[in-house]
Amino acid sequence: MKRLSQIFTLFAAVLLMTAACKKDDTVKDEDVTPKKYKYVLMTMSDRTVQDKPGYITAFDSLPDGNVSNITTNSVSGKGMGGFRTYKNWFFKTFANADYSKIIERLQFSADGKISVENQIAVDQSTFGSGNFVVADDNSGFYWDGAEPLKIQTFNPASLSRTGSIDFESVVNERGVDEAAILFRSIGQKFLAVKNGKLFANITYAKTNAAQKGFFDDFYEDVYIAVIDVATGKYEKTITIPNTGSIAYINENEMYDFDTNGDLYIVCQGRSALGGKSKIARIKANATDIDATWELNFSDFRAEDNGKFVGVFAKDGKLIVVLNTETLTGGGTGNINTGDIWKFYTVDVASKTFTAINGIPAGTNPGAALAVVEIDGKILLRGSTADGSVNGYFEYNPASISATQLFQVTEGGSVNGFYKVEVK
Repeated sequence: MKRLSQIFTLFAAVLLMTAACKKDDTVKDEDVTPKKYKYVLMTMSDRTVQDKPGYITAFDSLPDGNVSNITTNSVSGKGMGGFRTYKNWFFKTFANADYSKIIERLQFSADGKISVENQIAVDQSTFGSGNFVVADDNSGFYWDGAEPLKIQTFNPASLSRTGSIDFESVVNERGVDEAAILFRSIGQKFLAVKNGKLFANITYAKTNAAQKGFFDDFYEDVYIAVIDVATGKYEKTITIPNTGSIAYINENEMYDFDTNGDLYIVCQGRSALGGKSKIARIKANATDIDATWELNFSDFRAEDNGKFVGVFAKDGKLIVVLNTETLTGGGTGNINTGDIWKFYTVDVASKTFTAINGIPAGTNPGAALAVVEIDGKILLRGSTADGSVNGYFEYNPASISATQLFQVTEGGSVNGFYKVEVK
């Protein structure tokens, strides 16, 4: 009996110690320093200047009401047409200092200060130099016009080049004897990583001028090489038929992944003004273009007088920005300065286009990502030529409408918004 009593006493002591440990653990959890975030806003002060001057500001909280993007901590610079992100990293493909082509990462401090953290220099003579994709924290790929038939490799954490992979034989699988093809490249306009595979467009251009490779396609089909990320080995080439140019390289990647992993790819078509523009799809567990589905601009308007300029995908729905009038180019054209670009949501299954109410038609987002998701909110860029509307709107999928969150009154037209964690 005495022995049984000792066992019960020991068991009770163990329970008390366990409870005490759990209590101590709870206290330690409560003592963890909360994470700090900044809300990063980019504006472009002059849409008519080629080097895209403007400002970047890091706000302590999600802006609301009227907002100035010129503060004591704001950074002024060039190349403020847009940016790219990966997790907590913020990249520009044109340098703050002089608008040179580059891969440049900015860093944000807890006190709101912004600085250039690191850079990778690229060739300046060819448009598209610096197009890149991050595969993971330590692996990435980019294109450099100095070696157009190679894809460069880099370490995103240190932002340093690590080597290159030669794909000359892959590019020359077609068109090698075509005298009209004056320039060839791989990865100049499109680089994406999905399920351990790198997808890189192959360009066959009819010109060899400054913007070679852009809307000068020799073939009407788009060719994409599929490459194994781990080994760098080429596997096959897939085709998006009957469109022309895939994307238009700038900070806006012009592709997006749906919640289920499906990849949607924008093709802008025959020329800068569109024609045969479409969105193609590679399904989540596939490496081929989905032959059963594509979304054409002509599905939206039979005249086929426009183009897709970006895509956001979530839960089987797409958000796109489409021109409401026939596009015109040149200095007085409506393509970049006209309030003709309207938001629509598209049901992937039915391909039904529905206008998003509450946000007026505005200017072409261009290099800027027109749609971002922050704090569980889907935000739409709204910016009219006269500045009367210039901010971000929160999208409500249930009502297919948007309500303005904040209006930028100083600093220029909104061109990007993102959230980063700071130390």
